[in-house]
Amino acid sequence: MRVLLQRCLRGQVTVGERIVGAIGKGYVLLVGVGKSDTKEDAQLLATKILDLRLFPEGEKENHLSIREVEGEILVISQFTLYGDVRKGRRPSFDQAMSAREARELYEFFVEKLRESGLRIETGEFGAMMEVSLVNWGPYTLWIES
Repeated sequence: MRVLLQRCLRGQVTVGERIVGAIGKGYVLLVGVGKSDTKEDAQLLATKILDLRLFPEGEKENHLSIREVEGEILVISQFTLYGDVRKGRRPSFDQAMSAREARELYEFFVEKLRESGLRIETGEFGAMMEVSLVNWGPYTLWIES
């Protein structure tokens, strides 16, 4: 699995004219599922993300986890994280998991995050979405299982 994590002051995802997910201070996660990914990968990433120390405490940067600040998480499926542009002019998505299987693993990942008790919002799997956020820092990390 691949996750692009952005620490934010707020984030929102819209499908058409409808807001399907919105958060305040926390993380916006763009999540891609690869062909070889498993539930163990999803569990590992969920735990890692919940325990990362990316929030300041006073003058100390990277001191508190999202759990400790009671932040919020917006999770958005994004198979294009597996786009390969090394050859040709169009991306290949051969390494992305099929939509049906990816949805199951994505939902498992979201459930593992929800077990934290934090507020977890999502986009709409497979939909054309508009994502907006105010990146705080800016702070962006690429995380892979």
